[in-house]
Amino acid sequence: SLGLKSPHPTVSKELRARTDTSVAAMMMGGGGQTYVLNRNTKREQGRKAQLTNIQAGKTVASIVRTTLGPRAMLKMLLDPMGGIVMTNDGNAILREVDVTHPAAKNMIELSRAQDEEVGDGTTSVIILAGEFLGVAEPLLEKKLHPTLIVAGYMQALEDALEIMKQIAVPIDSNDPEAVREVVRGAIDTKFVSRYGNLISDLAIKATKMVCITKPDGKKEIDLKRYAKVEKLSGGELSECVVLDGVMFNKDITHPRMRRMIKNPRVVLLDCPLEYKKGESQTNVEITKEADWEKLLQQEEDEMKKVCDDIIKVRPDLVITEKGVSDLAQHFLLKANISVVRRIRKTDNNRIARVTGASICNRTEELTEASVGSKCGLFQIKKIGDEYFAFMTECEDPKACTVILRGASRDVLNEMERNLQDAFCVARNIILEPRMLPGGGATEMELAARLKEKAKCIAGTRQFAYKAIADALEVIPRSLAHNCGADVVRVMTDLRARHATEGGVNMGIDGNKGTVADTKALGIMDTFAVKQQTLRTSIEAAAMLLRIDDIISGISKKQRGGGGGGAPAQEEETFGDARDG
Repeated sequence: SLGLKSPHPTVSKELRARTDTSVAAMMMGGGGQTYVLNRNTKREQGRKAQLTNIQAGKTVASIVRTTLGPRAMLKMLLDPMGGIVMTNDGNAILREVDVTHPAAKNMIELSRAQDEEVGDGTTSVIILAGEFLGVAEPLLEKKLHPTLIVAGYMQALEDALEIMKQIAVPIDSNDPEAVREVVRGAIDTKFVSRYGNLISDLAIKATKMVCITKPDGKKEIDLKRYAKVEKLSGGELSECVVLDGVMFNKDITHPRMRRMIKNPRVVLLDCPLEYKKGESQTNVEITKEADWEKLLQQEEDEMKKVCDDIIKVRPDLVITEKGVSDLAQHFLLKANISVVRRIRKTDNNRIARVTGASICNRTEELTEASVGSKCGLFQIKKIGDEYFAFMTECEDPKACTVILRGASRDVLNEMERNLQDAFCVARNIILEPRMLPGGGATEMELAARLKEKAKCIAGTRQFAYKAIADALEVIPRSLAHNCGADVVRVMTDLRARHATEGGVNMGIDGNKGTVADTKALGIMDTFAVKQQTLRTSIEAAAMLLRIDDIISGISKKQRGGGGGGAPAQEEETFGDARDG
């Protein structure tokens, strides 16, 4: 759409006021001019658009800047339903914040992408992207063209990734101590750090359990589907465990069934054990009483046939996703079989992985092969007011349940968020066992090396290249700032250490705010996270800088009808995915 500017600003305003939604062509003294845009459309062009984008990016970054590092602050957010969220997880904070500016929305999307991709570094990504935008501002004021700046940025990104590969340290993913150190490094900045190795051990154990090596040697780790986190409020923190099996919030259907079975034979069903009702409504007129009895008998026979199919494979435990009628319970109880009904599909998939059973859709298809016998113990326990079924002592389980116990719901929610981060880090190490020094050391090393390289770059791209090097220092600076250190002194010291040979691992000890050797302290980050963080933030900043025109204003029709429905729907699916 063309929106040509009139030479007389006052005239153009009057004209715009008169322009209707339809295209109005008006003649002026200076020649013809056509107004195409709707009159309630806002339009920002050129320099102004870039500056507002930069401002928006910096504002979003300032929200999460104080949540970086082990001495980080928490944020308290009120969600639309009136509930509160207390967290210092970058993604969780930005997910709740409602923004209207398009550039800010783009930034928030970054942390979500980072969370889904590698699970850690959600805060760093936003801070870096905001800073990369910030350092471009003086360059734009020097009348540097955005495309040149972006070219400089991209070159810096390539070089930075090269340098990262050089300073990365390989790690043995089978050594539990080394893996634990890395996971600790990732979640020490979180709320659970004061419980020592507890959460990191849970995460490593769960990840190793779910890991499957495929025939081609590749590893597959699906934590979302097969590692379920159950939060039970109350109890001691030391009671958090990773079960060698699964647990679900269900009781057996009949009080006389067995509540504890050693080495149970398990049958998993995906069909109802009750009489099927007809699809359409049917009315039957009966004149004789005997016919009524026949009808009931028919239902009973149907049910008995289904139960006989099950009893034929001699299970001790039947678990179904659908309902179980009283009659079926009666037949199964006589055969000494315990029944659990209406279990979630996701739980059923996990049980199939730990017991070795396969889920059957029709009882006629049950065979010896579909019975699972890998589970060592089935028992029902009462925790608090509810009954939970435990299936533990499984041999080589490929799914698990992580039980978190804690004082209150808020504490548990925060612990779960931290555990998810730990899961992702553990997964990253097993999939790509390379490490980089943490505590801002990697960023400082990159900054120092890029500044050196900048001297060899000809032309104006050198400014943009150097700006990236300066911007990378924001991570150690924020770390120092958050733990109340003397920022200027610490930063000067760090720069000096990185300028000399052998200072690669020098970073900031986030607890004391002093310069320290991060490798000796065991503060390490995974290569996958650092690479993703840098790539995402530079590319996002480059994309936002290339925008030189923002046109906002939707036509009334769209706003009232179609436009309104779409976002809500998206929210829905996102919520669903989160419940898992």
